[in-house]
Amino acid sequence: MPLLEAVRLAFAQIRVQKLKSFFTLVGVAIGVMFLIAIVSIVEGMGRYLEDDLVGKLITKNSFDVRRTPNIQLGDVEESERRTWRSRPRIMEDDVPAIVAALPPSARWSMEVFGQLAIESKFARPRTVAVQAVDGAWFDIKNMGVSEGRVPSPQEYALGIPVAVIGEETRKHFFPGISPIGRELKLGRFPYTVIGVAEKQGSAFGISLDKFIIIPYGTAARRSLARWGVVHGITVQSPTQPDMVATMEVVRQVMRIRHKLRPNVPDDFTLQTQDSALAFWRKIQGYLVLAGIALPAIGLLVGSIVIMNIMLVAVAERTHEIGIRKALGAKRRDILSQFLAESTTLAVIGASVGIAAGFGLAELIAAISPLPAAVAMWSIVVGVMVGAGVGIVSGVYPASRAARLDPIAALRQE
Repeated sequence: MPLLEAVRLAFAQIRVQKLKSFFTLVGVAIGVMFLIAIVSIVEGMGRYLEDDLVGKLITKNSFDVRRTPNIQLGDVEESERRTWRSRPRIMEDDVPAIVAALPPSARWSMEVFGQLAIESKFARPRTVAVQAVDGAWFDIKNMGVSEGRVPSPQEYALGIPVAVIGEETRKHFFPGISPIGRELKLGRFPYTVIGVAEKQGSAFGISLDKFIIIPYGTAARRSLARWGVVHGITVQSPTQPDMVATMEVVRQVMRIRHKLRPNVPDDFTLQTQDSALAFWRKIQGYLVLAGIALPAIGLLVGSIVIMNIMLVAVAERTHEIGIRKALGAKRRDILSQFLAESTTLAVIGASVGIAAGFGLAELIAAISPLPAAVAMWSIVVGVMVGAGVGIVSGVYPASRAARLDPIAALRQE
């Protein structure tokens, strides 16, 4: 029997036996729904961490030189924390040595950061995260402005008290008015707002737009870190291979400055996107496996339901099978018909489950901080799983129907 003819007959039987078909679909649909939903959420979190969270802190082809890792995903043992605390700090004097060793194509920046009490004439005081930066910080972070401008090289060099503020900072301190050219007081130091940064969004419900960026050489910098201490140096290369080579150059410079012997491990951290996300990617693999394994229980139940319903269908249609065999239908025709019916039912259930899974993932993303992203491979897996369940659960009923003796089948009403 041609495949299309078998599928057509399968749809005809589904229309005739609507209630049985419905119960057949439910088990497969639920299993595939949770498969799609879990995989979509895990994929969404992965993309979110890589592109929107870690990607903003450590941009493409860049690495940070720090005393301790800036991004820590997962548990860190107390012994390792003690080792970090015993490390020497990164100092301003390290910056010229690193910059001198960089290839001409590389860009660099440095920063210190902390919380300062901020005041304006238009709102109540509030504590805000402040970063004092130098070099190509805005270019490396890919941070533009929606209003105004970023500090000029002259303002960096002369330590002019200017500031670029985040969107949430603007809304609080300058409600309903333009902040450009207006004054903010950082601690006891007055600064002129020259720009509003592009909206950065949020991370798990926490706004990333509550910040102030100032030139490194300005007075408020002394309130953010001990004199001469730098919290981080960022280096960016044009390509990934260039970044790897540049990392090794910077590593050697820092080891020489810290007077480390060849057998002594680094007492500083060079952190990239990959190193920051290493723990998450390990966990992500386990979550995807769990997302596939847990719905398998629902699919197992669905396959048992399909098998039972198909066995009932064989019993109910014994007379029909006898007529078809008497008219010349071969064993493979009966086998293909029942396999087509079970597979079609399962694929329809999988399709319903895929749609419901996307809906569930979007609902979870809408009512919680968990993001969701459609993984195309999960759609393929969902359809293949549905077809596989249909074939596996339909083999026994189909073979039983195909083995029926036509004379014995015709005698049954």
